[in-house]
Amino acid sequence: MARESINRCVWLVDTIRRYGRITRRELDECWQRSPYSQGRPLSRRTFCNHRDAVEELFSIRIECDRNSYEYYIADSDAHNESMTNWLLNSVTLNDVLSGSRDISDRIFVEDVPSARDHLGLVITALKEHHPIRFTYRPYTRSQPTSGVVLEPYFLKLFKQRWYVIGHHRLERRIKTYALDRMTDVIALPETFKDDPAFDPEEYFRHSYGIVVSQGEVRRVVLKVDPRQAKYFNALPLHPSQHETLHDDYSLFTYSLRITDDFVQELLSYGPRLTVLEPPELRARMCTELSTALRAYE
Repeated sequence: MARESINRCVWLVDTIRRYGRITRRELDECWQRSPYSQGRPLSRRTFCNHRDAVEELFSIRIECDRNSYEYYIADSDAHNESMTNWLLNSVTLNDVLSGSRDISDRIFVEDVPSARDHLGLVITALKEHHPIRFTYRPYTRSQPTSGVVLEPYFLKLFKQRWYVIGHHRLERRIKTYALDRMTDVIALPETFKDDPAFDPEEYFRHSYGIVVSQGEVRRVVLKVDPRQAKYFNALPLHPSQHETLHDDYSLFTYSLRITDDFVQELLSYGPRLTVLEPPELRARMCTELSTALRAYE
């Protein structure tokens, strides 16, 4: 779908969400004040096309109350709500920045290189159930792996990188690949069927980021100073986060598996954070910090 069409779909969702409930007449008035109308009313055909596209692309249902003839966004699960908010924020930011090119030298944003090259192709393959074939260049090996065939199940954005997770045909297991390390990406003409037993939410339920471990789910307790606690409350490390307040510190409790990316995240907070539980994570933190200190001796 063209960028302009996506922006119109997002405008439709955003407008209905802001009003809560809105009639077609009110929606048409909003449409004619928008930059997408070009002075023309919102025809029923255009509205129906955008409404169908919203549901197909983003699993957001626009319902109509037959008693009041008002349109509203149907209730959705937490994941869809999060996706909707991210989408609206992204498009809004894009529109704002597009109109601010005269001060572009004073606006700095994070680069997401993987979104430029392969994201569109992978999204289309995922939507239409086409396997993708590519060459992969992992950081852990000197030579790339060519001819990787993956049945894409879903995408995940984490720390400025897009990742595709799916079924590796040769190895017959679920694997994760970073889009910015893929080259020669093509969508194969055949199609595949999703595994009905695979649940993306459950797959990452006990993971901090993109690394998935088969290890035991552990209770993690972090002691955090009051200032850092405010940051954790604003941006939780994990959905299982729970805070217990004390006079001059907070205890944050999590239920997750210990993975390398989680350890690296904890190390980045330095003395503002102390691991209390579990013992093996505390020991690993001590080892990592001691090794880092020796590099400066």
